[in-house]
Amino acid sequence: MATLGLIGGLGPETTVEYYRLIIARYREKTGGEYPSIVITSVDLNRLIDWMNADELGKAADYLSEEFERLYKAGADVAALATNTPHIVFDELRRRSKVPLVSIVEATCKRAQSLGCSRVALLGTRFTMQGRFYPDVFEKAGIHLITPTPEEQSYIHDKYMNELLKNAFLPETRTKVLDIIQTLITRDSVDAVILGGTELPLLLRSEVHNGVLLLDTARIHSDALVDALL
Repeated sequence: MATLGLIGGLGPETTVEYYRLIIARYREKTGGEYPSIVITSVDLNRLIDWMNADELGKAADYLSEEFERLYKAGADVAALATNTPHIVFDELRRRSKVPLVSIVEATCKRAQSLGCSRVALLGTRFTMQGRFYPDVFEKAGIHLITPTPEEQSYIHDKYMNELLKNAFLPETRTKVLDIIQTLITRDSVDAVILGGTELPLLLRSEVHNGVLLLDTARIHSDALVDALL
């Protein structure tokens, strides 16, 4: 049996959701068997501080050490259970001794399979302003759209100060759905990427007014199970 290695703690609620989703999907595809999973939990605050200071090399070093820990624990395939640290994913993949499954690549493949051509991206500021989503989606011929700077500031603030602290407030849900509706009407998007794995925990919906909300945690979990099997 292959073993999956996960870097979690980014934040804890998402790691729990990954664990639940992976086990459920694995059992569904194997007739009730359970997967072998090893999880290492890292310090989210340290990573955010490095990203705010644009010290991405330190973030890459830290996460590479954790992938090495997973390799020594017997992982055959591994992943980051989150979006934002994929800002250094290419470097992590280069250094890793085990194959890494990208949440961005998995989400792009899902969007392609659904026939999407114009998709919006929500997440932390690092995700919405980074190149790691556009670089992958542009190669696939999918136009990626981000919220306005003001909308991005709101989403980032709520992500850092509420969602990562396990606070999922109805007023925040309403405002984020308002931003999604604006993206639908203003930018004619045919799907919205929930590019922060806490966002599905806030919204708890797969569709908004007929437009797909792509749950990156669920998509990534499915890809990880496929990699294990």
